[in-house]
Amino acid sequence: MYTISQLFIYPVKSLGGIEVTEAYLTDRGLQYDRRWMLVDGNNQFLTQREHPEMCLLQTAIQDNELIVYDKNNPVDKIYIAMPPPAGAGTIPVQVWDDVCNAQLVSNAADAWFSAKLSIQCRLVYMPDSEKRKVDPEYAGENDITSFSDGYPLLIIGQASLDDLNSRLAKPLSINRFRPNIVFTGGKPHDEDIMAHVKINNIDLYGVKLCARCTITTINQATAEKAKEPLKTLATYRMKNNKIYFGQNILHKQTGALKIGDKIEIISVKEPFSFTLSAQ
Repeated sequence: MYTISQLFIYPVKSLGGIEVTEAYLTDRGLQYDRRWMLVDGNNQFLTQREHPEMCLLQTAIQDNELIVYDKNNPVDKIYIAMPPPAGAGTIPVQVWDDVCNAQLVSNAADAWFSAKLSIQCRLVYMPDSEKRKVDPEYAGENDITSFSDGYPLLIIGQASLDDLNSRLAKPLSINRFRPNIVFTGGKPHDEDIMAHVKINNIDLYGVKLCARCTITTINQATAEKAKEPLKTLATYRMKNNKIYFGQNILHKQTGALKIGDKIEIISVKEPFSFTLSAQ
């Protein structure tokens, strides 16, 4: 039996996430998940890949406000209305190969983030009117996402993390992998073969294993980089020079997800064949 054990949202792309007990699944992913994003002077998205210190900015939601604060100095914070008021204008922004229309938030937010990250940047918001399509190679015409890297949901089994940690000198937290849904039950990497599952009568489809980047090597409490877990994952989770951990998920309905919900397996697919190497 598979059961949801943790749920996470990441309101601002690549900043600290929020663990929640319940989340509403919207047309483009969990409510508030990656609806905000930081962009540089060329309107290109910013992430921890180039700016690891972004992980030190933590998010919280209170009433109708998004709060962002410095983990090392929690009194240093900014309050952002949800959704931001109209009138600040919109700009085209780029996320990988996609160009989206995004709403500017405020000059005050731009100044605060620019000072915290020591780079000129702006905070933008994805309005409901913007429909960013998922890669048609893996999705249908109506599948959309927010400012995520490409898919509305990422699922990982706790058994997969436990198996990885059994191979490491120092165990790592699930926050290295930034999932939306974590579940208990089953064997390591059972998420790989989830083709069609149901949670609360919501149909979810596993469409593509998640190729992992250097963000997984960043300590989310200190912004320090290391070689793990990619060094170890490469010994048993590599294929075609990519390292995989977790699966990207699409969904067909909206509704509430909460901790303790059962995951019903409707169909499975053949597991990936990985290249094994000596550590």
